[in-house]
Amino acid sequence: MKSLKILFVLLLIPVFSFSQKYTIRFATVAPEGSTWMNIMREYDAQIRKESGGQMGFKLYGGGVAGDEKDVIRKIRLGQYHAAGFTGVGMGEITKKVRILDAPFLFKNYGEIDYIYSKFDQEMSNSFLENGFVLLGWAEVGFVYVFTNTPIHKSSDLKSTKMWVWQGDPVAESAFKTIGISPIPLSLTDVFTSLQTGLINAFYTSPLAGISMQWFTKAKYILDVPLANSAGSILIAKSMWDKMPEELRNILMKNGRQYMRKLTEQSRKDNEKSLKIMQQKGLTLIKPDEKVLKEYETVGYNSRKSLSGSLIPADLVQRVEKSLDDYRKGKK
Repeated sequence: MKSLKILFVLLLIPVFSFSQKYTIRFATVAPEGSTWMNIMREYDAQIRKESGGQMGFKLYGGGVAGDEKDVIRKIRLGQYHAAGFTGVGMGEITKKVRILDAPFLFKNYGEIDYIYSKFDQEMSNSFLENGFVLLGWAEVGFVYVFTNTPIHKSSDLKSTKMWVWQGDPVAESAFKTIGISPIPLSLTDVFTSLQTGLINAFYTSPLAGISMQWFTKAKYILDVPLANSAGSILIAKSMWDKMPEELRNILMKNGRQYMRKLTEQSRKDNEKSLKIMQQKGLTLIKPDEKVLKEYETVGYNSRKSLSGSLIPADLVQRVEKSLDDYRKGKK
């Protein structure tokens, strides 16, 4: 009798093993245990449930697939199917999206949500034209500048050895507008370079600063966001097209829902992280109105330099006009 039960179980194994028709190999630099990975697991569980086990993610976290440029190349080769990207990775697919990372553009979450909603279809179409489908926006959050010396005005940044993400023309433009020649490095080289003194200033979201322990190498935080770091979940159109419509609908509906949840949670986590870093001894430097105007000018000049060369000029103008109209309406 016992042998019959074992045989019955063995006969069932192939049925369950092959019930999942679509395994989506998903890569991200987010480490295991992070908000990103936790919500991705929730997303995965939900699409498995709604698809009756026909579809699910296989998650590769912690940057095991390489940096974002590596991941894009591997997706195009078919080694992976989808990924979580920041603006740097998205910009490798479509330059248009880099307007969302433009320096000193946004002042609050209301402005961010308004622009993302207004330009969502345009950005989605641009991704699609370049071989990817947008499953949802998942912003990294407001990015702050961290230093080892106090920064009371924009010119004080000139004395720092500032890091810039290698291959990120948007951040590079902002710093060059200030008069800094930043030091380009990959994400994986930042912590070591802070330890050796190759760099002594960097920019990141508070949550990422804690997750990667970069904040332990800084003393000051400039309390004016350099930018709002964009993020998204994208899937290769080639994989998308293989799925029947009912599964695509499940994937898209839940992608939008869970990425919105991720954005809201990231905002809360970033605010908590900023407070934690202050409790750990970092000093928050609040610029006065005159200095804030300096940064607004830096942002305008930086966007002007990117207009036409990286980001379509008409898109820059339309986003700035939309923000101006939104602010006037709020007043």
